[in-house]
Amino acid sequence: MKPHSIKQLFTQYKMLALLIAVALIWAFFSWKTQGSFLTPRNLSNLLRQMSVTGILACGMVLVIIAGEIDLSIGSLLGLLGGIAAVLDVTQHWPLALNLMAVLGCGLVIGLLNGYLTAYRGIPSFIVGLGGMLAYRGILLGITGGITIAPVSEPMVYLGQGYLPAVPGIVLGIGLFLLAAFLTWRARVSRARHGLPQTAPWADGLRLAVIGAVLYAFVRTLNGYEGIPLPVLLLLALLGLFSYITSQTVFGRRIYAVGSNMEATRLSGINVKAVKLWIFGIMGLMCALAGLINTGRLAAGSPSAGTFSELDAIAACFIGGTSMRGGSGTVYGALIGALVMASLDNGMSMLDVDTYWQMIVKGSILTLAVWVDVSTRAGRR
Repeated sequence: MKPHSIKQLFTQYKMLALLIAVALIWAFFSWKTQGSFLTPRNLSNLLRQMSVTGILACGMVLVIIAGEIDLSIGSLLGLLGGIAAVLDVTQHWPLALNLMAVLGCGLVIGLLNGYLTAYRGIPSFIVGLGGMLAYRGILLGITGGITIAPVSEPMVYLGQGYLPAVPGIVLGIGLFLLAAFLTWRARVSRARHGLPQTAPWADGLRLAVIGAVLYAFVRTLNGYEGIPLPVLLLLALLGLFSYITSQTVFGRRIYAVGSNMEATRLSGINVKAVKLWIFGIMGLMCALAGLINTGRLAAGSPSAGTFSELDAIAACFIGGTSMRGGSGTVYGALIGALVMASLDNGMSMLDVDTYWQMIVKGSILTLAVWVDVSTRAGRR
């Protein structure tokens, strides 16, 4: 066996390794909690808890792939969630108008961050650090440093609502049929272009695994109150961003910018525009996460979003996104978010001291980056 063959195998099956890690984490916490961890109610809470970090990670993975970073997203989440609470509680805006206003604010602020980074040449680290302080200060100003509550029922439903059992089953069947259609279309396309095909049994096995996961997912959540609405939003974002990154010109340009920005610029691609819109998308994700968080808490809190940027960045790195840029996937980042949420949930159930929770999460983040660095060094 060659010296780096183990590293290469790990890189090739990184997603499988992450899923195995999640299974081991769940098995450990289930054992330590006498099975309480794997109850439908707790898994529903876990996935709802994961949704905010997952939404942020969907945008952050694009930022990191492009070779940038944004440290302001936690404060921006809190600010936009606070704006939503103020408009709802004190101004009595209807939900639709509130959503449009908050999403618009998120897009504008994200584009501002992108403009300062791409067109003014300020390092994204500094732009994010400045935003972290400024947005938190604005949040304290508009809320007066107090919690804004209670928000209206439609806003609460956005963060705490469920999809009933029957529509959930229909959704699961629809997702499986979509996976089967995409697999069939991929085989037809490869045959048309004379490309080598994967073995039919491999496609069948993959569909069987997808079907089993969807069945377990729907059955487990229906065992409590149904599929949480934030989780549905996260699934929709997973599909949308996976399509953008793998099937569009814009997605390919994001990877090109992160891999070699100068070569990409010389090839005629507007690197500044790509970075501008990546930060704009990040702003939209902060708006969505802020709305979900406000609905989940039924209030706008001046401390909302604290350290959320660190959880999102950690989720991306744990999910295989390279800290050097040019490599990463949205589904990997969401698996990383699931790892983080599982650790938070499980250690809280075991009443582990907060300082130990921080030590464990920090150690796992360091380990994930070390694995990325070592595997890339092994391929040189």
